[in-house]
Amino acid sequence: MTALGPLTTLTDRIERLTRLDEPGKALGRTIRKAVSAGAVKDALSGTWLGHPVHPPMTDVVIGSFVGASVLDLVGPDDGRASRRLLQLGLLSAVPTALSGASDWADSELGDERVRRMGLVHAGSNVLALSLYALSLAARRGGPSRAGSALALAGSTVLGASGFLGGHITFVRGTGVNQTAFDVGPSDWTDVIDAGDVLRDGTAFAMAGETPVVLGRHRGQVFALHDRCSHRGCALSDGEVEDRVITCPCHGSRFDVRDGAVVRGPATATQPVLDARERDGRIEVRVRQPGR
Repeated sequence: MTALGPLTTLTDRIERLTRLDEPGKALGRTIRKAVSAGAVKDALSGTWLGHPVHPPMTDVVIGSFVGASVLDLVGPDDGRASRRLLQLGLLSAVPTALSGASDWADSELGDERVRRMGLVHAGSNVLALSLYALSLAARRGGPSRAGSALALAGSTVLGASGFLGGHITFVRGTGVNQTAFDVGPSDWTDVIDAGDVLRDGTAFAMAGETPVVLGRHRGQVFALHDRCSHRGCALSDGEVEDRVITCPCHGSRFDVRDGAVVRGPATATQPVLDARERDGRIEVRVRQPGR
């Protein structure tokens, strides 16, 4: 068994915990109902930043808590700096948890493994935060060995939870741009009869291995990658109004002219392809620089 074997076994076991499905589905529905598409959803998703907001926010939480433990070992005797860092970590954990919950709720329907792992990840974070809160309470009268021990215990739990969170992102692909590794054909590729691309609505086609959604805007054919950059849903199942196409799953909206995000929760621009009509057929290719 390799050095990573025990960790892989742990994640596999968590992902097979079917007993987590019912509470996970219920929680996911509640979160999606409470945080629907709009300004709050965009803020929690990081649409305004052009990047998911949850990962950098976790750095603030982790850095504050770990910094407190470091100061416990090497800092001044009065312990005020450690207390301030614990307070910062606890306060910043609230918006961090909200952004993570919003991201998870958009993903748990599509992957039961993410649903189960996300619940364990969240439960571990609650335990870690409880330990840090107890650590802060133990320091009210000044430096405390119990407070330091509780903070170290919190760091241990937080580290394990961070591993599970990394698994959700890097192994299961939650929160990453779903089109990052599929930009489309570099050469003009025939995809569909021009008559099938109507003025109203969308058409679906394959450009080699790349799924494409096509339509018409002011008489001109547009083409975008069909897999939504947010969670991979088919944009061809959505609606087009004027210059905006709306994802049917989570409500992200993109400008068909350049793929710009008009409304989240998507954070990454939707890939746009050049399109032309030739001999009654539509051809597409990766958008060329300067277009």
